[in-house]
Amino acid sequence: MDAVIGLGSNLGDRRALLRGAVEELRLLGDVGPISALYETQPVGPPQPLFLNAAVTLKTALDPLGLLNALLAIELRLGRVREERWGPRSIDLDILWTDAGIFEAPRLRVPHPELRRRAFALRPLLDVAPEAADPCDGTPYRAVLAALGDDSPVEIAGSRFGWT
Repeated sequence: MDAVIGLGSNLGDRRALLRGAVEELRLLGDVGPISALYETQPVGPPQPLFLNAAVTLKTALDPLGLLNALLAIELRLGRVREERWGPRSIDLDILWTDAGIFEAPRLRVPHPELRRRAFALRPLLDVAPEAADPCDGTPYRAVLAALGDDSPVEIAGSRFGWT
């Protein structure tokens, strides 16, 4: 399965935590293209700005196995879940896969909020520019354009490698 994993961090050394997450993802399969870094406004209570990115991952894991592996990486990198949408050292989400739609009580792919979140769409499109919503075939590029949200700010020079 080819998956796009969204990464976010707004506590501690954000860039180092994102690098650490990418290194951990390498243990789960082949990491492909990595997006630029974007600084973004948080969703939820007042908190520091996020750094967001996305990576492609070719893995033999099924979606639930991948979710479990991502949650374990979050724990190893110091993630503590105290409040919904609260600040976090690391956040890893399965945004999209080439396997289409997946639904289970613990996981929905594509990510159920993806079409409303420019901070996830912008890095996803860096690594999977032709990705489309498997529910209706709408290209995510068109979804992002319709959002009209220019809040994700690309970190200068990050397109040439931050890992």
